[in-house]
Amino acid sequence: MKKTLLAVATAALMSTLPAAHAQRVVIDPTNLAQNLMTAANTLEQINNQIKQLQNQAQSLMNQAKNLTSLDFSALNELRAALSATNQLIQQAQGLAFNVQQMETQFQQLYPESFSATVSSGQMVLDARKRWTNSLDALRTATKVQSQAVQNFASDESTLTDLVNRSQSAVGALQATQATNQLLALQARQSIQAQQLQITQDRAAALEQARQIAVQERAREVRRRFTGAGTPYTPATVNFYSE
Repeated sequence: MKKTLLAVATAALMSTLPAAHAQRVVIDPTNLAQNLMTAANTLEQINNQIKQLQNQAQSLMNQAKNLTSLDFSALNELRAALSATNQLIQQAQGLAFNVQQMETQFQQLYPESFSATVSSGQMVLDARKRWTNSLDALRTATKVQSQAVQNFASDESTLTDLVNRSQSAVGALQATQATNQLLALQARQSIQAQQLQITQDRAAALEQARQIAVQERAREVRRRFTGAGTPYTPATVNFYSE
């Protein structure tokens, strides 16, 4: 490149000399070559600086793309679906979900044994309450199941949007944000599965506790019927005395 610039510059210089000039022009080849080499080096440095500026500009453009935020958020949809399931659990009737309240109610309705001071009428009322608790627990479980099915359509739409935006992300930030929202969708579905499992297990546990209480109540009724004295002994009775 330097040799080419030298040849071009020499030709241009020679072409500017008058053809019929009376005075003789003296040219120092060494000085001319040095000047041409300096000009070539300067031009090369300028070209390198231009390339560096172009690279820096491209790097800034890439950084701008990487810092571009995703203009879509599925957070509201995910929170709404989770809130709907939580609301069903909070509205559940029967045995309380609060630990302290549940413990008090459970000891009252599902005792290990029935005290002699508990009347037969109270045992009937408690039995009815236990049956109601089992029914309410099953109702809550089926509601949560229905809500989970309703969330499937919303989850499918959200998943489609997030995958499309992740694939069309223009930078690292958009791809990361789309991935984070996909993970949030997965977490929400995992929480919903846990909620569903809890309500199902609760219904099964209350039904088992009810059956145990029924057996204990039957034992207490039988004990009260037989009493604590001498049990009845069958004997032959002669209705026709002689």
